[in-house]
Amino acid sequence: MRGRKRSQHIVITDRDYGLPYSKGLMASSLSVSGLPAAEAFAIAERIEQKLLGEHRLEITSKELRDIAAGFLRERGERYADSYLKWQTVEELDVPLVILLGGATGVGKSTVATQLATRLGITRVVSTDAIREVLRSALSADLVPSLHVSSFNADVVAPVAVRNSSDAVLVGFQEQVQAVAVGIKGLIARALEEGTDIIVEGAHLVPGFLDGWEEEFKEAVLVPIVMCVGDEDLHRSHFHMRAIETKSRPHGKYLDSFEKIRLIQDHVNALAEERGVPVVEVFDLDSTIQEIVSLVVKKTLGAARDKGDMASNAPRAFSYGDNGEVVRKGRLSRVKHWEVLGRRRHS
Repeated sequence: MRGRKRSQHIVITDRDYGLPYSKGLMASSLSVSGLPAAEAFAIAERIEQKLLGEHRLEITSKELRDIAAGFLRERGERYADSYLKWQTVEELDVPLVILLGGATGVGKSTVATQLATRLGITRVVSTDAIREVLRSALSADLVPSLHVSSFNADVVAPVAVRNSSDAVLVGFQEQVQAVAVGIKGLIARALEEGTDIIVEGAHLVPGFLDGWEEEFKEAVLVPIVMCVGDEDLHRSHFHMRAIETKSRPHGKYLDSFEKIRLIQDHVNALAEERGVPVVEVFDLDSTIQEIVSLVVKKTLGAARDKGDMASNAPRAFSYGDNGEVVRKGRLSRVKHWEVLGRRRHS
């Protein structure tokens, strides 16, 4: 249209195909620091205004990172430190697999969704979804534990223990073993594609994951257990679930509340035995920030152990004519911004 100025675009020059600067992506990266979403977006806007004001339409990712860290330092050194640590994790050529376990009703799915947004991870899968798939393939006669709730699996426990106090845990453990097969298959597929993934669910139990880090040694696995110590707070989660999701009545959960608490105590004990971090849930923001810190610590530690801190490691993939990812030997981590850059260029 005549008279209208053409909008100016800032381009990150060292990203494939010149990825345009995005306030949304920048705000998502900044939120890892612990800033509220509104403040993160405000800083992302300030960064854009600064660059346009200086007529800088091209910038490297390192220069952009330094500018962002400078704005974050105005809010506090810890925000800049958290942001820079996660940026280091982002540059690692290692797929990231976050495993969020915990009993029913502790808030795993909510945290997983918010965590994925902050970390730029596009794949989140529930172990309940995996169980549903396995149910369709395996009949109740063949694997009865798959066809009941995790906290009611005592009704299909072996007859010898069905009337004992251990029946709830025996039935739960049988279901966990059955679902673990599907979880491992899902992780293997994600690694084949070089995709970061968050898996959340009650079936991610320390002790049943032994040997997985060795089996999936090309990735960084971060197992974390969530829990709610306060019983009243835990009960309130089921009331909120009933309000938010009418198809999931809270009555069945509250009727089995003691079983759910028993499973939580059992999972927490296993986590402590095996050195898996247990995050107690108080509020959403503090829980997510604690988990982000644990992910960064585990990832950087694993990278040092593997000697994989070189930022100039060659890519293990390229792009085909239609935008599909093409392997160059073993496919390593495909970052979400690389896929986005290719799509925008197409």
